[in-house]
Amino acid sequence: MKRLITLTVNGNKYEVAIEPRQSLLQVLREELHLTGTKEGCSEGECGACTVFLDGQTVDSCLIFALEANGCEVVTIEGLATGDILHPLQNAFAEYGGVQCGFCTPGMILAAKALLDSNPHPTEADIRQGISGNLCRCTGYVKIVEAIQAVANSTVR
Repeated sequence: MKRLITLTVNGNKYEVAIEPRQSLLQVLREELHLTGTKEGCSEGECGACTVFLDGQTVDSCLIFALEANGCEVVTIEGLATGDILHPLQNAFAEYGGVQCGFCTPGMILAAKALLDSNPHPTEADIRQGISGNLCRCTGYVKIVEAIQAVANSTVR
C-alpha cells in the first residue's frame, strides 16, 4: 500500500506516493526523475548515491524514503544555479576529475561537505573527506586537484 510523503528537493516541494520499502535513491530517480544521483552498489559502500539530507551527506540507497518525509534533500542538480555550475562542478570538468562520470555527483557532494566544514583542507584532509566515495577510473589525483583548486580560490 502506497504512502504519501512530502520532500523538499533542491528547493522544490514534492508530495509523492511511494511504496514503504522504496529507498530515497529510488524515489529521486524513478519518481522525481532526478537521475544525477547514481545507483552504484546499493549497499552504502561506493558513495555514488550521496545526497544532502537536512544538510548532512547520506548514502541515499540506505535511507528509506519514509525516513526522509518532511526533510530537505539536495542532489547534484541542486548545486547549480540555473545554467551556472557550482565551482566544484566547474573544477571537476576543468581539472579532468571526471572520466566515466558515474562517481562524480556523489564525489562532488562529498567534496562540498568537506569544504563547508573545512575551507582550507590539506591533501590528506581531502583524501579523507572523499574516502567514502569510490572511483574506478581516475586514480583520484585529478579529483583531489579539482577540490584543492576550489579550496584555494575565493569563489565557493
